Amino acid sequence: MPRPDARFGARAAFAAVAIVLVAVPFGLLLFLVEDSWSPLLRLDGGVRDDLHDVAVGNDGLVSALKVLSVICSAIVYFPLFAAVAAWLAWRRDLPRLAAFVVVTVAGSALLNLLVKLAVDRARPVLDDPVAHASGMSFPSGHAQGVIVAVSVLLLVFLPLLHGAWRAAAVALAVVLVIAVGFARVTLGVHFVSDVLAGYVLGAAWVAAMIAVFNAWRRERGRAPAEPARGLEPQLASSRTR
Repeated sequence: MPRPDARFGARAAFAAVAIVLVAVPFGLLLFLVEDSWSPLLRLDGGVRDDLHDVAVGNDGLVSALKVLSVICSAIVYFPLFAAVAAWLAWRRDLPRLAAFVVVTVAGSALLNLLVKLAVDRARPVLDDPVAHASGMSFPSGHAQGVIVAVSVLLLVFLPLLHGAWRAAAVALAVVLVIAVGFARVTLGVHFVSDVLAGYVLGAAWVAAMIAVFNAWRRERGRAPAEPARGLEPQLASSRTR
């Protein structure tokens, strides 16, 4: 069998490759946006206009998408994940997982703000807007936030879920991610490229935080976590204090 150091090295290399593979599409999107690439601008404008036509006059849809946008925003995420982190810190031998939750969620929000300030892309302009949002447009904070939020929840709670419950949680996460992206474009506050960039940047950030967490585990003599099983499989059997 391979030595533990060899196994860790292979997994660390795999994590690095995964981060690069996720980050490269974001870099490409950023370059195309900054370069005002015509095909991307046409795609952004065409989808914006088509979905805006759907939204105008459909008050029920607009209200539902606005509610979804509020639910999947910092005003809900920060109290939710503060509670999750506090619960994990209270459990025995899980303070590092609590730190992972705090750093991943808060760090993502800060990263999004910094990238928005650097890119400085204006939001879509429509003659008859159905919603308004402040700040810059690229990348979408909601899209990045929902990727990070569902990823963190799955990484924390997968050890507590089994069989159909685990499959249902993953399916719900996928649906929520797609729904939030659809909502932000349909409400006319983001372009498609903003949403895609948010997805990719969020995924890259989570991948980087998983790599850091696995480095922590190695420092304590533990094997790197398998994200598909959750970051702390022993959570299901650990005792409370």
